[in-house]
Amino acid sequence: MTTDLDGSYKVTPVTKVRRLPARSTYEKLQIDEIFEEGLTCHVAFVANGRPCCIPMAYAKLEDKLYVHGSIASRLLKSMKGGLEVCITVTLLDGLVLARSGFHHSMNYRSVMAFGTAEPVTDEGEKERVLAAMVDHIIPGRNAQIRQPTPAELRATSLLALQLEEVSAKVRTGPPKDDEADYALPVWAGTLPLSTAVAGSPEADPRLPASTEMPSNVREYSRKPAAS
Repeated sequence: MTTDLDGSYKVTPVTKVRRLPARSTYEKLQIDEIFEEGLTCHVAFVANGRPCCIPMAYAKLEDKLYVHGSIASRLLKSMKGGLEVCITVTLLDGLVLARSGFHHSMNYRSVMAFGTAEPVTDEGEKERVLAAMVDHIIPGRNAQIRQPTPAELRATSLLALQLEEVSAKVRTGPPKDDEADYALPVWAGTLPLSTAVAGSPEADPRLPASTEMPSNVREYSRKPAAS
């Protein structure tokens, strides 16, 4: 992994944030927290000379980011060996309502990772990553479910991206209006949003009434336990 002594990813010409650089961070701990809290990523690549972007499930293990897709997906069909990708994860934390349309914004945390994604071919690694993906959705879930069959493993494709060129961008706080606009009689502020709040679980209609709901479903929260 390419990091500095302070635990930050090294800034490269690819990862250097040029627009609003004050919002950038390369700190590995903060970037890991975004990966942990997020649920889906977007994988951007070029296939047949055209840009594509696909939402995918993911999991982070050690210093690799793994993405999941059907063996017939466009992304995997376009691969010949490795595939140059840009993978992003975005968390929307709130709407920023300013006194003018120009200064409306959003509070967010986002990560961009660049590199060459490689197919996962080792069966043991594939099983380990798929278990991590299930647990990324709900911690502890993999131990509660049937494990994949050999046919299911063959029908599932995974890509691994070594995390080396990574940066994050974060916006927090209230609106930043033009000074003259602060006197306007317009309500301004932030409207917090969160994916950490879940609704009441809805049981599968074919689930026997005697089946107990596990605590990790009943008490689900997207926020990391330490936050």
